[in-house]
Amino acid sequence: MLPAKVIRHRFSTEEYHKMAEAGILHEDDRVELIGGEIVDMTPIGARHLACVVALTHLLVASSAGRYFVSAQNPISLGGGDEPQPDLSLLKERPRPDAGGPPGPEDVLLVIEVSDTTLAYDRDIKLPLYARAGIPEMWVVDLRNGVVEVHTEPRTGGYASVRRYDRGDDELRSETVPDLILPVGEILG
Repeated sequence: MLPAKVIRHRFSTEEYHKMAEAGILHEDDRVELIGGEIVDMTPIGARHLACVVALTHLLVASSAGRYFVSAQNPISLGGGDEPQPDLSLLKERPRPDAGGPPGPEDVLLVIEVSDTTLAYDRDIKLPLYARAGIPEMWVVDLRNGVVEVHTEPRTGGYASVRRYDRGDDELRSETVPDLILPVGEILG
């Protein structure tokens, strides 16, 4: 007997948005669209929350109006991908009449804070951001006390990776001028 073939229905970003408009998906549902599939997001733990709050504060304080900080909001990457990074730095404030979330051309960098989601953030989300051309992506690995800064996006990932740990004083963005943050305050 041949195994049954599983046929998956992939959703477009338009269908995904229509599900929200129809009340099938609710504003407080913790889901994101990855590869055309609706994926449940992991609940936010105390360490993750503390890191996102600290990073939000640091990024807003250093922005000086040069960029906008978006916390846990979607970005549209096309092709059935609408992830919700923990933080993204946007070139300009999103317009209410834009008709959808910011796209890759609007994003300077994205940050994923990983406490229990490291493999998902590295293996699934990082390649999505690189393929979309997001210039810089940070993975804050709370378990190992490391911040990875990925730059030079390519089809399969990023060509350059720098790692910062508690022994480093500061983290310098390669793509956002004058963005310098204390590593100890990021990692807590």
